Amino acid sequence: MLLCFRHELFVRRLMFFRTYSSGETLPDSTQLVKKICKIMISCSKLELDTTLEQNGIRVSPEVVDEVLKRFENAGMLAYRFFEWAGRQRNYEHSIRTYHTMIESLAKIRQYEMMWDLVNAMRSKRILNIETFCIMMRKYSRAQKVEEAVYTFNIMKKYDVPPNLAAFNGLLSALCKSKNVRKAQDIFDSMKHQFTPDPKTYSILIEGWGRAPNLPKAREIFREMIDVGCEPDIVTYGIMVDILCKAGRVDEAVNIVKEMEYSGCKPTSFIYSVLVHTYGIENRIEDALDTFLEMERSGVEADVGAYNALISAFCKVNKLDNAYRVLDEMDIKNVSPNSRTCNIIVNSLISRGETDKAFQFFRRMIKICQPDADTYTVMIKMFCDRNELEMALKLWTYMKKKQFVPSMHTFSALINGLCDNADAQRACTLMEEMIEKGMRPGRVTFGKLRQLLLKEGREDALEFLHEKLNILVKEPLCD
Repeated sequence: MLLCFRHELFVRRLMFFRTYSSGETLPDSTQLVKKICKIMISCSKLELDTTLEQNGIRVSPEVVDEVLKRFENAGMLAYRFFEWAGRQRNYEHSIRTYHTMIESLAKIRQYEMMWDLVNAMRSKRILNIETFCIMMRKYSRAQKVEEAVYTFNIMKKYDVPPNLAAFNGLLSALCKSKNVRKAQDIFDSMKHQFTPDPKTYSILIEGWGRAPNLPKAREIFREMIDVGCEPDIVTYGIMVDILCKAGRVDEAVNIVKEMEYSGCKPTSFIYSVLVHTYGIENRIEDALDTFLEMERSGVEADVGAYNALISAFCKVNKLDNAYRVLDEMDIKNVSPNSRTCNIIVNSLISRGETDKAFQFFRRMIKICQPDADTYTVMIKMFCDRNELEMALKLWTYMKKKQFVPSMHTFSALINGLCDNADAQRACTLMEEMIEKGMRPGRVTFGKLRQLLLKEGREDALEFLHEKLNILVKEPLCD
């Protein structure tokens, strides 16, 4: 695997050198990415190729990777750029680029196109285990269980024999999509073919914990120990997590003591889970004591641990304490993330303090990058306050920052526009959403449909239906 990685890195550097070895000035990649993103946001799919050519854009695999990463929620637009880049002189897509594009297409269920990319990778002999693990994850997430299993079984046909990593990948994909019983059946039938490791058992334990089926999770944990497979820090962390989610925080504390006895030191994640659970149970003193115990034991608090403590304070409406934790993060040089922002914003909105929520949002965007959830909840807040212009201003700001909205962000604003009988702008957004390869949810589309019928706009409704039909619908594979 290391040799493959080094070979890919060498090839990418070589191609990048060749691209700019003819006396051209090497552009700053960050500025180039920004320029490409601006073009992609401002023009339609049909104009994209021409506009990129007219601007003299030349790309490297690194630049393409970054652009596709930013446009991961814009499947068809991203694919148009991917195709354009693949036709450039002295350029070859990297394995990572293919993987990013496969994930993006799977998000919008363009499975036939996804398999076209797999076949392209096979022709270039760059398929690997991770390629198939990505597809198994995406199929499972879409509840296409048989397709996920099929993907595992067909690996040999593609000259990529499945190994323990692929086996774990399949089990993980199934468990994370709430198909743990299927995962358990596959494990029981194939565990003699692939010798399970701590990761294998951890995947199943976590799957049963999410089911939720705590007795079964305990059974797999005991089986793991009985067959001589030592639990690692990840396994212990999962056991603590599922016990806490089952309301067995005291039992989880005993697991922590057990792992310490076996010489396994608890991590910041494990302490975070305990702090978070105490917060949910309104045991704020226990939450604070656990956080302080973590610091006393020499475990540095990361952003996750601080977020857990902030969440605990918000749960008991002690926002002043939450703000003090933010100040401590600043002193300790721990940067807040979008999750930090979302916890406090959601808490303020739930208390009806929407002005303070917007004030805090404006403060946080100077420190950390908001995520799709942040924008979605803020846009929904303004829509609920019947302040459509503010919601639209935030939408414009988001796009100016080259942040591609998710399906939920689109839906929040479209729903708000429909509630305010603004059919024109709702239609424009719906068209943009479909153009980016996102299928609107039934509730959102139904709300716009009712509004259009009420206004006698059957023509607009028919146009949107035609747009939806253009999206490729299809499962299975090659």
